[in-house]
Parts: sequence; C-alpha cells; structure tokens
Amino acid sequence: MSQTLEQRVRARRLPGATPEVALDAAAIRDAYRRWSTVYDLVFGGVSSIARKRAAGMVNSLPGRTVLEVGVGTGLALPCYAQDKRIVGIDLSSDMLALARRRAADLGLRNVDGLLEMDAEATEFEDGQFDTAVAMFVASVVPNPRRLLAELRRVVRPGGDILFVNHFAAEGGPRWWVERAMAPMSRRLGWHPDFATRALFEPAELAAAEFMQMPPFGIFTRVRLRN
Repeated sequence: MSQTLEQRVRARRLPGATPEVALDAAAIRDAYRRWSTVYDLVFGGVSSIARKRAAGMVNSLPGRTVLEVGVGTGLALPCYAQDKRIVGIDLSSDMLALARRRAADLGLRNVDGLLEMDAEATEFEDGQFDTAVAMFVASVVPNPRRLLAELRRVVRPGGDILFVNHFAAEGGPRWWVERAMAPMSRRLGWHPDFATRALFEPAELAAAEFMQMPPFGIFTRVRLRN
C-alpha cells in the first residue's frame, strides 16, 4: 500500500524527532530582540490562561525556591505567591529589561533575581531550587534534552519540573500548518513542529503528567518529579 505524503514525512522525522530547522543562541537573541516590544500584545493574551494555571500549580507545590526559565518580559511574575522566592533567567537582554521594569513597577519583593543566562548551562548549584518551570521555552532552545538535564541538576531530588509548551500534532490539519511554518523557525524564534520526543526520553514520557491548556488545547502542561 502506498504511503501518503504525511506518512512519509512522519516516517522520516520520527526516529530523531528533531525539528526541521535548527536554532542557535544568536538566532534566538535576534528573534526575541524583534519580538520584545510587541511580545506582550501578540503572545501575552493567547498564553495567559496556560501561564496563570502553571504559576498556580507552582504555588501549590511544596518548597519556596522557584526557577523560571525563559522568564521573558516577566508576564508570570505577578502570578506567583508571595511566599515563593523567584529567580528568572532568559537569554534575551531586551526581554529581561522589560521583566525588571515590571517587577519594579509592581513591587514584587519575592523576585530575587532576573539574570541573563543560558538555560542549557546555568551557573546555579546542584539542587538549588525546589521547583523549575519553563513556559514556552522547550521549543526555543537549541538542545531541549540538554535543557531538561540542566533542570534536573538544579532542582533538588524530589522537587518538581514543569513545562508549558506547544507540542506538534500527530496528524490532521494542524500537522500540515505546523510543518508549513517550520522553515520560518529562525524568524519566529521557536519551532512550530516541536515534538514531545525532542524533549523527553520514552521513560520520562511514561512518568510525566500531561494536561492540555487553553485555548483549544494548543499548549500542554507537563509535570515531572525530579
């Protein structure tokens, strides 16, 4: 039986589950330099429910120290409980400047630092945080599994790692749209065709908790125990 184009493309992509277009740190910085001034307007609204629910889960978890990876313009910072001590990191200095302004304007005294740092190779100590949360970041970094390995290092044993991200559809109309957008990844600064297998090993997929988030389930929250 002959295969459809979708089946042939999926067969080629599944073994490595890697996005079609690679991103590097320079591409990410360039993209988010362009996005920084309009990020809140363009992306803030569509991601607001998923972001607030993720912060709500962070607030419900044990422990006080929280690392937010890819803090961006700081949209999630006001959502954290005051008893949580927040450190945010991002690769974009332009985004961080806006996050620092937001924290200062809102008087967020539980924000301990907003630092320019590579999420795949941070400068934190082993087990420094109770929780790490990475919202809309996994499909941005050059090496997603290196990101996860770094979060496992900096979160204490028994702590929690949360991701909120768009993961590619397995088929249907959205599959086609995501792959049509894939060549624009460097311009967009993220991978529309990002698969769960690009981030998680099979055993991690089996152990993780998945929850679809609004709007229309385009974002997914994933919880891993460290």
